[in-house]
Amino acid sequence: MKILLLEDDYLYKISIKEFLEDQEFDVDDFDNGDDALDAIFEKNYSLLLLDIRVPGMDGFTLIEKIKKEDIQIPIIILTSLTDMSSLSKGYELGCNDYLKKPFDLIELKYRIEQLIKNKCYASDKNMIILGQKFIFDIQKKILYKDKEAVDLTQKESQVLDFLIQNREFYVSIESLHENIWENKDIQYADIRMCIKRIRSKTNKDFIINKRFVGYKIDT
Repeated sequence: MKILLLEDDYLYKISIKEFLEDQEFDVDDFDNGDDALDAIFEKNYSLLLLDIRVPGMDGFTLIEKIKKEDIQIPIIILTSLTDMSSLSKGYELGCNDYLKKPFDLIELKYRIEQLIKNKCYASDKNMIILGQKFIFDIQKKILYKDKEAVDLTQKESQVLDFLIQNREFYVSIESLHENIWENKDIQYADIRMCIKRIRSKTNKDFIINKRFVGYKIDT
């Protein structure tokens, strides 16, 4: 699971980052809002941990900008602000939870786990559960394993999407050639290599093949 951490207090930032990495989270840390916003547009994060009073763009403005772009990532605000107006503003902008500084790192761990549970991808109508801890977002064409995006090329995503649309049925290599490669002059070996790359990024049983019949994803 990939997390973005925005915190300008260096020691505080490092202690949170090291703790979360010990919990096997992948953490990108930033100390100003402008760099954090750029990263959000460039990468796929599963969670944002945001301080409010930071150099450059403040946390509230950052939330406003990503919500305006309809980026739906769970947000936990980490702040020393305790007045009700600040708390209310955060929730009105779309944050999911608050942690008031100072807090115990174990409490942060539990808050993250609860948020993941409440925001489970499988509850989204656009999500197709494939088994083996894989979930596919049919709207964004993104494959997840353990809530983390699998790095697929555009063509690999198209193949996967087509197989999922026809899940439980075998899809012939001719059908893949026609629908994904639009009957372009390519070798069937190239299609098989694309399937092989998807398997290497998932597992060898993720796509099932039957000789002389085709490929399928068994949910």
